Amino acid sequence: MTNLSVNINKVATIRNARGGNMPNVLKVAQDCELFGAQGITVHPRPDERHIRYSDVYGLKPLIRTEFNIEGYPCDTFIDLVLKVKPTQVTLVPDAPDAITSNAGWDVKDHFDLLSELVDTFTSQGIRTSIFVGTDLANIERAAKTGTDRIELYTEPYATRYPEDRDKAVAPFVAAARLAKNLGLGVNAGHDLSLENLAFFSKHIPWLEEVSIGHALICDALYHGLRETIALYKACLND
Repeated sequence: MTNLSVNINKVATIRNARGGNMPNVLKVAQDCELFGAQGITVHPRPDERHIRYSDVYGLKPLIRTEFNIEGYPCDTFIDLVLKVKPTQVTLVPDAPDAITSNAGWDVKDHFDLLSELVDTFTSQGIRTSIFVGTDLANIERAAKTGTDRIELYTEPYATRYPEDRDKAVAPFVAAARLAKNLGLGVNAGHDLSLENLAFFSKHIPWLEEVSIGHALICDALYHGLRETIALYKACLND
């Protein structure tokens, strides 16, 4: 079974647009779990334009499923993760001012950094995941860092899916198969939606986790949060 981790960044974006505490990010995270989500994901950025560092600290004692903190490993991020000790940290190579993550790591160029980070986090009992594309040599290098998992950056799949879904998913199947053979767990995320998720999941049945935020929160405007989470879980476990 593939776990659904709900990224609640967009909930924080709505809150921050008006100030105050509506919607309540902590309550939404708890409701996501209540409605069946198997994890909560946050991506704090230095400017705190959506999830704030205080949110992360506030969420830690409330989360009853898996807590995944993703982000670029600047000093403040590393310090946050080591203090909070989530279930999983996902290392993402985006610049502090990036609107959203738009590429995976070039592991060859950052091998020493990633290896050191993996050692640091795993020594504290935190599962590590490295955000990557589908390049097979790059995934082989990721495995050599000692990471527990990789997270496949699925925007290219989502973009190509409407034109040719078989060609869209093929490199991800190959990448996921290699990762599995190397002993890595496989996560996936970015632009996965009710339109394309079931096909992706069907072709990679050993997928451990998907992290979905933007599309899921958009769908919740129409279906409600409880029903939306049920719809996404059905895509994963049909």
